[in-house]
Amino acid sequence: MNHTQGPRTHRLRTAIVGTGAIARHSHLPALQELAAEGELDLVAAVDIDEDSVRQFCADGKIPNAYSDLEQMLQEQQPDLVTICTPPTLHRDQSIAALKAGAWVWCEKPPCPSLADYDAIQAAETDGGPYAAIVFQQRFSSSADHVRALISSGTLGRPLVAHCQTTWYRSRDYFAVPWRGKWETEGGGTTMGHGIHQTDLLLDLLGPWSEMQAMAGRLVHDIETEDVSTALVRFNNGALATVVNSALSPDQASGIRIDCERATVELRHLYGYSTDDWRITPARDISDDTSAWNAFPPDVPSSHRAQLRGLVDSIRAGRRPLSSGVDGRKSLEFVTALYKSAFTGEAVHADDIAAGDPFYTALHGNTAGWAPASPSAEL
Repeated sequence: MNHTQGPRTHRLRTAIVGTGAIARHSHLPALQELAAEGELDLVAAVDIDEDSVRQFCADGKIPNAYSDLEQMLQEQQPDLVTICTPPTLHRDQSIAALKAGAWVWCEKPPCPSLADYDAIQAAETDGGPYAAIVFQQRFSSSADHVRALISSGTLGRPLVAHCQTTWYRSRDYFAVPWRGKWETEGGGTTMGHGIHQTDLLLDLLGPWSEMQAMAGRLVHDIETEDVSTALVRFNNGALATVVNSALSPDQASGIRIDCERATVELRHLYGYSTDDWRITPARDISDDTSAWNAFPPDVPSSHRAQLRGLVDSIRAGRRPLSSGVDGRKSLEFVTALYKSAFTGEAVHADDIAAGDPFYTALHGNTAGWAPASPSAEL
């Protein structure tokens, strides 16, 4: 490849890998918007389903359709590759793109294990290219405002927090052959659904120190879990509950943080705007708190908001948010939740490293959770 490291000032040559629903409904509109602004050109799409990729390219006015990733990388030499394939493909596809000189924007879940994530990070180069994970929930003007209020100490110390992703998924949803399996989906509702709110919670509260968790298959006949809960202690002393569910008819996503001087609460479902936040001062606060609810002009959480920051990072040749250590923290949290839930033991931050069975598989080869081997089925 002829790519050079460091800043890129031209319109970024961009390719999409995987042409399913997340590519069509989230990535493509975001990329098209930045293309209209002169930031990038959509040059190619890749999918093993040739009919799907041809139709995707026709609908999106993308000039080149491929069924082979390596061929596309060699012929198109993209600056940015967005990966919208199942999690088990993320490691090899991200590494291939990085080695070809392309920056990577990869859908969540990042990949099925910390070992896979670390392998991707090892393929990065100082100054770029880097691989970032899609964690769009923390990219919004309102989250920036709340983050600044908490980190500055304006609201006092965070004390108690609650993070919920309580969604509903039917039996038909899990009837799709690749769903509910460790090998193809990478995890259950904790990984596939809850990781977005978890990432936002970690972004607002900072590092955690200790976790005790539980998980279950309460309804669906699947390998992975359909519900999980965790009690978490953060480094700043705050105690939090985290609840993930695929069993909740009244669906909701949300975060509540009780600080010494105010409660901060976000309630939404799949995305939010400024109107979804509420900051309630403590009853005995006598000073003017109007600035707490004086949110800046609304930039809702979205793929577009994160993509704009990523493009800025590519142009500056700097590591983007949601990559490297910053992108790893949510996967580490999810891995720790699984380990605590499946072993019944408390897990501390940084406990899981090479040699730990949960480092290479989220089920940790735990009896009753790990998929049965072919020999065990005989």
